[in-house]
Amino acid sequence: MTSSPRFYRMHNVIQDYAWGSTTSIGQLFGIENPEGKPQAEIWMGAHQNGCSQIEVDGKPTLLSEFIDADKATLIGAETAATFGELPYLFKVLAAEKALSIQVHPSKAQAEVGFAKEEELGVPRTAGNRNYKDPNHKPELVYALTPYQAMNGFREFSDIVSFFRALEIEEIHVLVEALEASQNEQGLERFFEAMLSLKGEVKESCVAKLLAFAKSHKDDQLFALILDLAEQYPGDIGLFAPLMLNTLTLQPGEAMFLDACTPHAYIKGTGLEIMANSDNVLRAGLTPKYMDVPELVSCTRCQPMPFDTLLLAPQVESGALHYPIPVPDFKFSVYQQANNAELQTNSAEILLAVDAPLTVTHTDGETLTIAKGESVFIPANAGTYLATSEGKFARAYN
Repeated sequence: MTSSPRFYRMHNVIQDYAWGSTTSIGQLFGIENPEGKPQAEIWMGAHQNGCSQIEVDGKPTLLSEFIDADKATLIGAETAATFGELPYLFKVLAAEKALSIQVHPSKAQAEVGFAKEEELGVPRTAGNRNYKDPNHKPELVYALTPYQAMNGFREFSDIVSFFRALEIEEIHVLVEALEASQNEQGLERFFEAMLSLKGEVKESCVAKLLAFAKSHKDDQLFALILDLAEQYPGDIGLFAPLMLNTLTLQPGEAMFLDACTPHAYIKGTGLEIMANSDNVLRAGLTPKYMDVPELVSCTRCQPMPFDTLLLAPQVESGALHYPIPVPDFKFSVYQQANNAELQTNSAEILLAVDAPLTVTHTDGETLTIAKGESVFIPANAGTYLATSEGKFARAYN
C-alpha cells in the first residue's frame, strides 16, 4: 500500500429529497442543477444508501469497496476493530422546508430495539420499522447560511406558560397536570399525551393553535408555527415550537444533537456529520410512521438551557476544533491555512467550503479540489499539508 495514492478525489451522491433547496448548493458551490430538482444533501462517505466513489487504478470504485479491501490500513486498525467500517457520514444539508421532528436512540437502545425487530421479522425496509441498525446517531451541524432549528426541550415553566396562554379547552387537564408536575416524569406524560391526540380532538386543538398564532403573528415564534402549518397542515408537530428550543445558527456557528434529544432542522444550509446510522424516531412534522410509545421511551424529557445549545470550538492556530462527546467522529474547520500540517490517525474527508483547497504529501503527491469538492485521505497517509485561502472542513475520528 506504500505506493498507493494518498489523496482520492470524491464523487458524491446528491440526494433529491422533497424538502431540499433547488438553489442553495448551486449558489454556495457552483454545482449545477439543470433539472431544477431539490438538492437536499450531498453525502460524503461509505453509506450504502449513497456511497461516494473514488478512482482506484483509473476505475470508478465505491468507497465502501475500497475500504473493505484493507480496513486496517485505510481506516486505521483501531477504527476497524471498534467500528468495522468508516464510522461517520459527512454531509452538506440544504433545507428549504422543515424536516421531521426526530429523536435518535442511544447506542444501548438501538442495540435492543434492532435485535427485537430482527427477532420479530420486521423487514428492514418496512415503513413501520423503528430500528434500521444497532447504532446511535449523534450529529453535529455547522451553519453555512442562517440555519433555523429546534433542539431540546424548553424550561418546564416556559412550556407551561405557552400552553396556558393558548387556553385550549381540550388539553386543559394535560396542561394542569404539567403545571403540577414540572419535572421529567410530568413532561414525559405531557409529551406523550400531546403526540397521542387523534381525530376531532387533535383537529380542534390544531385549529385553536393556528387561530392564536394568527392573532400573534408579529411574534417570531407564532410566525414560525404559521409557516410550518403551510408545510404540514393539521400536523400535531405544530405544537413542537412551544415545547422545544427554537434558534437560528449564524454562519460559522455549530450545534451538537445528542441521542434521546428531540430536534428538527427547519431551514438553511449547513455541514452535518453523524454516526453511521439510519435510526430515526419521529415526533411530528411528517406523514411518515410515528411510534409514540417507542419514541417517548427513547426521549430524555429534561430541559436544555438555551445558553448551552451552541457548541463552542477550541481555537488553535486558525483551526476550530469542536468537542464531540462520542468516538464515532471528530470535526474541525480551518481558515486561511498555509501549509497547515495535519496528521492522520484514521480515514479523513476534507471539504473545500468557499475556496480551492490543495493537499500535499511529504512524498510529493499533491491534489487541488474546488469549493464544494471533497477528498478522501486514508489512515496510512501519515503527515500532509493543507493550503486554502478560504475555509475547509475536516471530518475524521
